Amino acid sequence: MKDTPETATPTPKSSSLMENLLGLLRIRVKRGVNLAVRDVRSSDPYVVVKMGRQKLKTRVIKKDVNPEWNEDLTLSVTDPDLLVKLTVYDHDTFSKDDKMGDAEFDIKPFIEALRMRLAGLPSGTIVTRVLPSRQNCLSEESCIVCSESKITQDLCLRLRNVECGEVEIQLQWIDLPGSKGL
Repeated sequence: MKDTPETATPTPKSSSLMENLLGLLRIRVKRGVNLAVRDVRSSDPYVVVKMGRQKLKTRVIKKDVNPEWNEDLTLSVTDPDLLVKLTVYDHDTFSKDDKMGDAEFDIKPFIEALRMRLAGLPSGTIVTRVLPSRQNCLSEESCIVCSESKITQDLCLRLRNVECGEVEIQLQWIDLPGSKGL
């Protein structure tokens, strides 16, 4: 029996993730610089990235206050207005992990640059710059750049609620076939 409008299964109003999904944000967590010491002489840092209800983390790097993760964490983006929160922790085996600072950043400037559809620019072309301010955790100017026909943004984030430390990351965008898109 064929589905007619009377017998067709109604689709829920909550619509699928793909209908609301703009695309994927790949965050390359590059490295930590001068992170706080939380153990005797060093720390065992890892990074947790949160956006909305999503939460991802890097691996733990043992005894290093200048760790190099070079790890990609990928978030689904449905709302470009949500801030991304990055928190660094010190892994402890027998007690609760110690917080080593946090930072928040806005992906709106990156999304706006992507919406310009400038991917054909020569590699190295700076699309726009984001300056450090009291409203962001940037420790230095962040450039949104066309690199090998992709738009990327490098950020150096100064950690808050801690005596020292920065984390360097890079943003990349992944379009998904079947998603709402930008």
